[in-house]
Amino acid sequence: MPAKGAMSSPTRTPPASVTLEKQPAVDLDGVRRVFAAGSVVALDGVSLRVDPGAVVAVVGPSGCGKSTLLDLVCGLQAPDAGTVRSPAPAARGAATGAVLMPQGDTLLPWASALDNAALALRIAGVARPAARERARVELEALGLGQFADARPAALSGGMRQRIAVARTLLSGAGVICLDEPFGALDAITRADAQRWLTATLAREPRTVLLVTHDTEEAALLADRVVVLSARPGRVVADIPVPLPHPRVATDAAVVAVRAEVLAALEAGR
Repeated sequence: MPAKGAMSSPTRTPPASVTLEKQPAVDLDGVRRVFAAGSVVALDGVSLRVDPGAVVAVVGPSGCGKSTLLDLVCGLQAPDAGTVRSPAPAARGAATGAVLMPQGDTLLPWASALDNAALALRIAGVARPAARERARVELEALGLGQFADARPAALSGGMRQRIAVARTLLSGAGVICLDEPFGALDAITRADAQRWLTATLAREPRTVLLVTHDTEEAALLADRVVVLSARPGRVVADIPVPLPHPRVATDAAVVAVRAEVLAALEAGR
């Protein structure tokens, strides 16, 4: 049961599996990515199909190519072999495309928390008053309303991270790629942020690729958990999580998913 003052999550049901007639939101087929003139293989033979509206967590050892996978989906890198099919970068004012939130918060140091959260809306052509109002709602939901006028230098790392996540979700992009979005948060704040994300996706479904090192977070948020092996990254498990939201970390079904993910990680070392 959420603590007093914590936001509640509406029920979110995982989307049905994609059919042959329905195009996936993201489709990677036999993807290979190398660096350092071929001496470092980050990803090798990775195939991944993501249904529209699905939340897919990607877990794996450090250095296995998880962040590289997100870059490929967002068009920031090109594969050395294989194909990547994902939405083109969102045009001005269009609620399509793929957008990345990297591990760093990348906030504008001269802008307030509110204007940083509203930035994606402003780039999309939303008038400043309307963009700020929408951003204010999300900051309030994340417990940051009283810091709306503060600059990033006056905020903790966890606060900046939450603002960056809000900005990414407010972009309106059809595919959201989140790289360790809650990694800098303490346990209580992380739980609140996870509930906020679940509530936001229940209200406005989006396709989400979530990179995380936290197996509990993967089991709580994702419809599927894709496990990558140690470098070179290969898919060693694709674990469905057909559980309705809200989820509780201590529920037997969630614990079972975590155990399956941990076993796959161990096997892929």
